[in-house]
Order: sequence, then structure tokens, then C-alpha cells
Amino acid sequence: MPRASKLLPSIGHAASGAGGTIISTLATYPLDLVNTRLKVQRQLRADGSISPEDEYAGILDAFRTIYSREGRLSAFFAGLGPDIAKSAADSFLLFLFYTWFRARRLHTSQHHARGHLSALEELAVGAAAGMCAKLFTTPIGNVVTRKQTASLLEKNDTQQRTDLTFGEIVTEIRREKGLIGLWAGYSASLVLTLNPSTTFFLQQFLKRILIPRAKWDDPGAPTTFLLAAISKCVATTLTYPFQIAKARVVVSGTNGTGDRKRDDNVVVNLAKDTIFGTVFRIAQTEGVRALYDGIGGELLKAFFNHGLTMLSKDIIHRFIVGLYFAMLVALKEHPQFRTKLRERMRLASSLSAQVAKRTVGSGGRNVLTSVLSSNS
Repeated sequence: MPRASKLLPSIGHAASGAGGTIISTLATYPLDLVNTRLKVQRQLRADGSISPEDEYAGILDAFRTIYSREGRLSAFFAGLGPDIAKSAADSFLLFLFYTWFRARRLHTSQHHARGHLSALEELAVGAAAGMCAKLFTTPIGNVVTRKQTASLLEKNDTQQRTDLTFGEIVTEIRREKGLIGLWAGYSASLVLTLNPSTTFFLQQFLKRILIPRAKWDDPGAPTTFLLAAISKCVATTLTYPFQIAKARVVVSGTNGTGDRKRDDNVVVNLAKDTIFGTVFRIAQTEGVRALYDGIGGELLKAFFNHGLTMLSKDIIHRFIVGLYFAMLVALKEHPQFRTKLRERMRLASSLSAQVAKRTVGSGGRNVLTSVLSSNS
């Protein structure tokens, strides 16, 4: 277990990062929905799931068509709830693992004196943090992608598909691909961990070469926004073909003629859905240009989304740190509060021990033992 001195700063960055992500997700979600549809519409047309008339000509055409055909403004927020949960969890875990891994690496003697990591180490830390985070959030992201593309898949029965609940979509994915299908595209997620790691690296690099050292900790809101936005756009351009491949892997197997072309063997289907195989197949059959379908909208989203995320994160993090020190000062100046807090913590601990004792005594020993053994 990490020591509290290392874990608490990580939790502070993670909580503020999650808060910033929620704000940016709410602000850019309609653009995210349009981008997802632009990524997969070429495949859906080839599969026969949509007709050429239903294909969007571009970002503006997609906004106009969705607004006029699918329920005005509400259509742009299909799947918003699960996406906020996924984005917040993704961001929290990413910042938690990234800050913790980076702090542990910097704590070693050879890095402590230097004060920063090398470029390769920054990329490795970001990639490791992304892998850990995506392991937990990939299933939620797959459900969100299905929700965002639902009306494209069933033009004649839009209301029925867009009304599918989170649980119903999970059941649908399990029926088509098995339980492991919830992690379809995870290999793409592993490759896409280069996106946040490259973003963090570029942001740190630009900060060191463009900003005086005295302002590294607080470069200011406009500078923070621009550095984060530019870094994200560069990283997105480099990894965009893998985003295309991931979106197609997640959507493949849904209702349409494309579903009938798939093998009944789940293992065979998953083997076909590997990230590099999908990228190669798209480039070979549709041309390299197909790997960049909708990149304009994705860059626009990346610019505002990540810039707003990092700006909001800095503001929220300063608030959390200020609140933490205010509580320390209050506890120091008012010892009676500290005494009451200790008494309540002691009482809560005593009550928890009594409940656990009763649970074990009434036949819960086996359950407790199994939980402990599974965590060991």
C-alpha cells in the first residue's frame, strides 16, 4: 500500500481531475456524439445497416440532420448519463494512477535531485496510468458508443433502440459477443493510452520551454487552457486512426446485415476485432483517408474538452487544497472540534466492530473469509 503522504496528493489531483472532466463532458457532449457517428457511418453503410441517404456529409450536416429528425436538442444528449459516469471514473483513475506513479518514480534518489522525469519516463507513466484506468471503464464506454449510434442502426425504429437502458445494452453485447465482449476494443484502449500520456508529456514539455520556472506551478488560466488544448490536439492527430478502429469494433455485431456476416464463434469474432487488424483492414479496403473520417470535429472537441478539463481541474484543485488547509487551521485553533471528531471516529469504529462481530457470529464467517482471501 502507498503511504498516506503519497496517496493524499494523488487523490486531490484525481478528484479535481474528475470534476473538471464532468464540466468539459457536459459542455462538449453533443460534438462527441456527432464525432462518434462520423467515425462509424462508413462501416454501417458498407454493412447495409444504413443507406447512403442517411450518411452525414460532415459535422454541420450531422447537427442539422439530428436536430430535425431525432427530437431536437434532446437527441444530442443520448447516453449522457453513462458517459459522465465513465468520463469521471476514467479521469479520476487516470489522474490517481498518473500522479501516484509519477510521485513514486520521482521519489527515487536519481530523479529526486533532478526534479523531473525524462521524456520516455513521462510517456511510460502516462501509458501505465491509462492502462489501469481503461481496464475499469472500457465496458461503460462501449455501452455509451452503442447508445450514441443507436438511431443510425435502426432508422425505422429509432425510439425503440434509443430507449434501451444501460442493462439492456449490456445484455445485448453479451448476447452478441459474450461477457468478454464488454471489453471489445480494449486492445485499442491500450494503444490509445499513448494519447493521454503524449498529452501530459507535451504539456509538461511546452510548459518547461515556454514558461518561466517560477510560474510552472501556476501559469495562469489562459496559458493552462492553451497548453492543454494544443497538446491534446497533437496527441489526437497521432492516435486518431486507432479511435476509428475502436469505434468500429464496438459497433460491429449490432443489428443489420453486418451482423449476419459475423462468425458464430465468439473467439473468432474477437480475434478479427484486434486493433491493428482493424486499422490495416480499413486502410487496405477503404484507403488511408478512411482512418481520418471526422477528424476535424474530433480536433475541435479535443481543443475545447481537454483545455476546459485542465482549466477546471486547476481551479477545483486549488479549492480542495485551500479547504484542506482551512480545516487544519480550524482544528488547530479549536481543539474542542478535534476532540469531538476523535470521539465520533472512535464511536464509529466501535460500532463497526460490533456489527462485524455479530455478522460473523450469525454465520457470516465464511463470507468474510472469502472476501478477505479474494483481496489477498
